[in-house]
Amino acid sequence: MPQKEELVGQIEISQEQFGRWQKTLSNVSKFTEVLTNNLADIEHISTTFQLILAGAVILNSSDIHLEPEEEKTKLRIRLDGILHDTVFIAPPLYNKLLSRIKLLAGLKLNITDRFQDGRFTLQINSGQALQIVNNAKKPIEIEVRVSVLPSEYGEAVVMRVLNPQSLLCLEELGIREDLRAAFEKEISRPNGMLIVTGPTGSGKTTTLYAILKKIQNPEIKIITIEDPIEYHLEGISQSQVNPESGYTFASGLQAIVRQDPDVILVGEIRDLETAQMAIQASLTGHLVLTTLHTNDAAGTIARLGALGEKPTEVAPALNAVIAQRLVRMVCRECHEMAQPTPSEIKEIEKEIADLPPVVRETLKAKNLTKISTIPRAKGCPKCNSTGYKGRIGIYELFIVDDEMENIIAAGPSIADLNKKAREKGMATIKQDGFIKVLQGITTLEEVNRVVGS
Repeated sequence: MPQKEELVGQIEISQEQFGRWQKTLSNVSKFTEVLTNNLADIEHISTTFQLILAGAVILNSSDIHLEPEEEKTKLRIRLDGILHDTVFIAPPLYNKLLSRIKLLAGLKLNITDRFQDGRFTLQINSGQALQIVNNAKKPIEIEVRVSVLPSEYGEAVVMRVLNPQSLLCLEELGIREDLRAAFEKEISRPNGMLIVTGPTGSGKTTTLYAILKKIQNPEIKIITIEDPIEYHLEGISQSQVNPESGYTFASGLQAIVRQDPDVILVGEIRDLETAQMAIQASLTGHLVLTTLHTNDAAGTIARLGALGEKPTEVAPALNAVIAQRLVRMVCRECHEMAQPTPSEIKEIEKEIADLPPVVRETLKAKNLTKISTIPRAKGCPKCNSTGYKGRIGIYELFIVDDEMENIIAAGPSIADLNKKAREKGMATIKQDGFIKVLQGITTLEEVNRVVGS
């Protein structure tokens, strides 16, 4: 039977085909095995490509990497932030696969010496990719962002899989109960600016979208400006920057304010003009949500200062900053609870002793300060022998009250801001990670890997 011709910009996997792969691709080893068997069939490159995409969705992979080497191309997938090798692809097949990806993503086939990026839509009609809309089952459309980069042995490709089913509610992010109560109070305010910080891949966009889902209701208007739009949210006006036409974060913000929004989401503050526009919007009756790349919450003030903004302008606009990282959770199937070593007990006790009194008392009330056992990662087929499955956020929340506003306006150092925030009840990212160790959610090794020992 001839294969169905696919539209540029969209690829579809049938219900029968995806259902069959769902039963087979239970872990990375199975995915590698099935993919290896399919690589021999060079004439059906579309099926091979569908298998790669289906495997990424089924295994909940965030990225697919195709990395040319001297004699072959390596395919890797990223699970829970960690890359896993799968198969090597011979040059003839990779050339066909590369052309297929470029065609779908709307990229130029004859350009091989310059960076290109694009996107396409993956439509899946079965199993875990079905959603309920108006009491009917509808296929979920998954956006795939494509980046093609010339390298020593050919063009390297990274495909980011933006599965809308990975979007979480605020209650599912892993924010501590006491922290979430304070956080929800901040996002319910009618104006001001809330900034989510952290490095690339720390879940900032997921947190912003969870906030939008929490506060969205028919009585308010929410407009976003993003680069690019990663997930499409129903009932929210989303726009994407287009520098070629002059629609940047700064100019877009200026236009959005004239649309009478209540809440504005700015994908990222990258320059002084955007920072100034966001601050101005927050001071004129809008709740502004945005992201910034900093190592911790207190570093936000210094980062805005490095862009050229004055502390006296930042202080009255800022409601709160939440800094975050993602840590892997121990596999619930194979992990074990073990007695910590003396050095581990010393390390945990030090962080508990430095916790704000309110947080420490909460831990005592839950009987979590007695360090008898902590989780150890082992490894089984269900977690691809890593000992971990899934990720959760670790956070610190920097709240700007009247006293903190005056301190920020005076231009303090990051160390002084951190010290004052901790005096006022802020637990650090690392301390939040250690709390999750005591709760049996992750390991000490994982927290130290992500945050630093």
